[in-house]
Amino acid sequence: MKMVVTGGAGFIGSRLVQTLLNLGSEVHVLDNLSTGSTIHPLATLHKVDICHPQAREMIAALKPDVVYHLAAQADVQRSIQEPDFDASVNVVGTLNLLEACRRANVRKFIFASTSAVYGKLQKEKLVETDPTQPISYYGLSKITAEHYIRLYHDLYGLNYTILRYGNVYGPGQTAKGEGGVVAVFMDRIARGMPLPINGDGEQTRDFIFVDDVAEANIAAIRFGDQGTFHVSTGSSASVNRVVDVLQDIHGSQVPVLYREAKAGDIQDSCLDNSLAEAVLSWKPAISLEEGLLRTYQFRKPQ
Repeated sequence: MKMVVTGGAGFIGSRLVQTLLNLGSEVHVLDNLSTGSTIHPLATLHKVDICHPQAREMIAALKPDVVYHLAAQADVQRSIQEPDFDASVNVVGTLNLLEACRRANVRKFIFASTSAVYGKLQKEKLVETDPTQPISYYGLSKITAEHYIRLYHDLYGLNYTILRYGNVYGPGQTAKGEGGVVAVFMDRIARGMPLPINGDGEQTRDFIFVDDVAEANIAAIRFGDQGTFHVSTGSSASVNRVVDVLQDIHGSQVPVLYREAKAGDIQDSCLDNSLAEAVLSWKPAISLEEGLLRTYQFRKPQ
């Protein structure tokens, strides 16, 4: 099968590209290389911005079976500071790709969305039918893109699957841009610096290992037509818990620096993954402890 992966040079995208190649797929990467630079030698790179007409022309020429749309402006704080840029990438960029897929008769559009669409919804475990109430422009642009995707199916028959990720982490993630708290902690440990925590550290996240995310994307090729699914572990851990596990792995205490909480940050997030398990025949295989160990060993301090 011929696959296109937008954002395929990034952290999650490059892992997905590797997985697709392992399965024997022909893989084309559309990426402007603004935040990622990991290009597998067996993948074909097309250096292009998803908002540019050239991206539409590229998909028309390639006529892929599946388009994975992972390219995004994924920094919550930047979305608050530059909402116009966030919308141009996450909304207009997605619309550009959808129109390309419609014209090229792409069999399926698989979209990387986020738990940020729920905002501060107070619930122990979120399900896909819960109300979306984003508190950042990033969350707002992602749910807007989802609506465009659904309408493209209703109006033009474009098949799709939407995957809402939990807090993705793993080897190779940078501490900048899309990097989450685990990437920041790994960078600080490697440099012998204190671990910064916004707020009291009791905020919780559903931490999902990047290899599990890649496998969920593979499952979406065959399953989950016109569905929205959580790619998550179904359990949450506090930021302080992540620190404790990393302290144990590191073998010594690392200083922690508590700072003021940031606007747009969600206090608690846990995503029920039972629908993905039932429909996609997928479930995560890597525990938090194992995932953090693998990530630590990838960038072991000197």
